[in-house]
Amino acid sequence: MTVMATQNSSLVDEWRELLTRHARVNEALERDLQRKHGLSVTEFEALQRLADKSDDGCRLQQLVEDVHMSQSALSRLISRLTDEGLVERRGCSADRRGFYACITEEGRQRLAEAEPTQHDVLSRTLSA
Repeated sequence: MTVMATQNSSLVDEWRELLTRHARVNEALERDLQRKHGLSVTEFEALQRLADKSDDGCRLQQLVEDVHMSQSALSRLISRLTDEGLVERRGCSADRRGFYACITEEGRQRLAEAEPTQHDVLSRTLSA
């Protein structure tokens, strides 16, 4: 086996290990967040990112970049969170076509209840 082939094999092995770890952590998070808090991993991540923003909220385009979703998938996610009262939409005064997604007090409460679950899952699965 050549040096290049050995290096490529090593990179592929590293990539596969990363995918395996990601899948294991994501599956555990999905199961526990859904069962204990009624949130998917992506819903939780969106709430967490919105909570990190100012009280004015976050433009959807910025949130797309933060949670790594398509614009249409994120729009559906925000609609679900809005229907549950966890997020609200506010118009953008600078651009009438745009809007901000803002976490509500109910959303902050659900997030605060779910964050210990995230921490427990991460501690359990990333140290394994």
